Amino acid sequence: MNEQSAKEWLIKAWHNLSSAKILYNADHYTDTIAIELHYAVEKMLKSFLAYENRKIPKKHDLNEIHSFIVENISFNESEFELLDIISGYHIEASYPQYHREMPNKEEIEEVLNFSEKLFDKVCLILNMNRQELTQ
Repeated sequence: MNEQSAKEWLIKAWHNLSSAKILYNADHYTDTIAIELHYAVEKMLKSFLAYENRKIPKKHDLNEIHSFIVENISFNESEFELLDIISGYHIEASYPQYHREMPNKEEIEEVLNFSEKLFDKVCLILNMNRQELTQ
């Protein structure tokens, strides 16, 4: 097991998540917040692979990443739907698109809440000290 590598992934995930929280509280652009949330969740999921010294795929679809770690963490149907929404942020919010709608504030709030709970859940599963990761 590679606890140090998993910690590094989770520290980076926390950086993205805490940035998203700051931007949300500042009423910043939701597309920018969405990108931070996507990277936070992606890194949280990939921390399981890092912990087990497994190859980290260069993939951004969160449900696909989850398929590599199904034995580590499970999600209910509504959480899988959120993973689909968050996966869309990687492309839809990252690049300019003609007449693209930005994610609405309510959706971002729901994803932010999910992401915060997920961070705690991952820390618990991997037996990581949350306070140590978020300093």
